[in-house]
Amino acid sequence: MIKFIDLYAGTGGIRLGFEQACRKFDLKTECVFASEIDKNACASYELNFGHNPFSDVTKVEELPPFDFMLAGFPCQSFSYAGKRRGFGETRGTLFFEVERLLARYKPKGFLLENVRGLTTHDKGRTFETIIHSLKNNGYSVDYFLLNSSNFGVPQNRVRIYILGVLNEQINMTLQSDLGASDSHKFKQRNEQLSIFSEPKIIRVVKDILENNVPKKYECTKEFVAKLRKVVGDDLSKLHGYRLIDYRGGQAIHSWELGIKGDCTKAEIEFLNLLIANRRKKTFGIHQDGKSLTLEQIKTFYQKDDLENILGSLIEKGYLSAYDNKYNPVAGNMSFEVFKFLDPESISITLTASDTNRLGVIQNGKARKLTPRECARLQGFPDSYKLLDKDNAVYKQMGNAVSVPVIEAVVTDLIENNNIFDSAIECEREQGASLANYELPSTAYAMV
Repeated sequence: MIKFIDLYAGTGGIRLGFEQACRKFDLKTECVFASEIDKNACASYELNFGHNPFSDVTKVEELPPFDFMLAGFPCQSFSYAGKRRGFGETRGTLFFEVERLLARYKPKGFLLENVRGLTTHDKGRTFETIIHSLKNNGYSVDYFLLNSSNFGVPQNRVRIYILGVLNEQINMTLQSDLGASDSHKFKQRNEQLSIFSEPKIIRVVKDILENNVPKKYECTKEFVAKLRKVVGDDLSKLHGYRLIDYRGGQAIHSWELGIKGDCTKAEIEFLNLLIANRRKKTFGIHQDGKSLTLEQIKTFYQKDDLENILGSLIEKGYLSAYDNKYNPVAGNMSFEVFKFLDPESISITLTASDTNRLGVIQNGKARKLTPRECARLQGFPDSYKLLDKDNAVYKQMGNAVSVPVIEAVVTDLIENNNIFDSAIECEREQGASLANYELPSTAYAMV
């Protein structure tokens, strides 16, 4: 029996992947402690695992014995950690609680998950602090940057996974793989997962879509009408498009949709030129993406109607003028959907703040993703129960881990290390004993 704890547990995605991996090796598991402070996440956890993990890990003093630690710890600022010789100061951060419990209880191993930016925070000193402290507690450590899209999850999600084994050299066959940087490059890749010896399952957005979706997830008629003004009647042209005001490329803007009022073709042309040119280094690095003067604007827009266009756009609220400089006024929060996913590719990274505004065109209709579809984008099985609170689930799935990646990482750990050998041998012995056990005659009669 492998006893484990689940810190910063969220809705239990790390636990789910860990348990799925252990079942591959017929390993029995028992969660002896879990901790989470978000009450909605705790409700989801209880719904699926039968116990509520509501507790503050910073106040935990006594724990039952455990063999393994799971922790998706939040990355708080290491304001001055790592800047001292020895990189010993982690107090005041949530990682300190991980370090504290590892030092006290010395489990056989651990799995930590965090955002990609952890490796570059404070010029890498934060990450160096973490690795140093883990090794200082007697653990050999390995870590990987892995993209969920390489593990049968149709989402571009790069996270860092840190593993440790106590008093033994850790051996892993996995290697870091950032995958395709976006959905467009994902479609262009000729070969997937070259780091693996056997082919892996690749899924795309269309594979996770529900067939019968309630009307409440459909975009409003007013919003759809504005979309049709841009792309016409064939809404499938929206596949892969962002609705965003500070970026060009495959994007649709508030002035094209007429969110604040209809714009003329000339006004649309001007604003599109403005956002395409205002980031140029010729206007100064300090002004990258910022306001431009009239003289700077005239370097890329030389038509005589410039002053009229500026006045009209300011009046409509698409443009601001301050200190003789002009800047587009973003209208992003007015969009019911900020990204229409390409069904033939992967999703952008889910986030807690924006998952509720991801959309898709299905059967000619524009709609938002359902909570279940977002759970599928994180690799949660359909057997995982969701709260009857859409906004809570959207937030949870934006914060969640990709379950199949956790499963793959733990599987690799078990296959290549002796960390659970005693448990495996125990399970085998129990299995052999049961196989040789003769049932009494009354039992046969019952069969």
